[in-house]
Amino acid sequence: MPYAAGHCTEVKGKIILSARRLFNRHGFDNVSITQIMAGADLTHGGFYSYFKSKSDLYTEVLGCFFTDPNWKSCWEGVEVDLSSADVGPQVVRAYLSRQHFEDVENSCPMVALPTDVARSSKRAKRAFETVFQAMVSVLERSSNENRPLRRVRAQATAALCIGGMVVARAMLNRARADELRKACMSVALTLGGWRDESKLKNGKAKRPRSLSAGRI
Repeated sequence: MPYAAGHCTEVKGKIILSARRLFNRHGFDNVSITQIMAGADLTHGGFYSYFKSKSDLYTEVLGCFFTDPNWKSCWEGVEVDLSSADVGPQVVRAYLSRQHFEDVENSCPMVALPTDVARSSKRAKRAFETVFQAMVSVLERSSNENRPLRRVRAQATAALCIGGMVVARAMLNRARADELRKACMSVALTLGGWRDESKLKNGKAKRPRSLSAGRI
């Protein structure tokens, strides 16, 4: 009996989702194809019907909500509307949110996998660069800065968001990690022209509109 329409796309999506979670949690080298397929409730043998190798799958995993319309954020209480005029501050707040910090398995791959990418193939690096440039474009589009400065500041803002989360995740002291996250968020928002640092009261940010639940 033939499979229903869309079966292959659905199965491929399950494999990518399983790989993303496992790669984010354990790193590329520490995850096997058998583990990936088990995480998708599939058998090892079916892997090669969709991907040539684990490295081939890796480039697909690097997709994110900036480039993959089917990628859904699982960060509870975090909303990012890419069609919104103020998407820039939404992205900054979502990226450096407490929810993203805690949800390692559902991390944006640019946070979890940059070291792996640096050691990987040109194809993987190209995929990473595509996602990064897509993030820069989103930030640039909603920037309030003068046109000559938009791209420069968007690039710096994107790097600050990604790097800030990478460093925060590497810290043992949670209070310091949270302090760093909030500091990066404040500077990134100011850099993008979405908030004047001088308007912060007692050094504390207002509750972000893009987070409907939980602390920053």
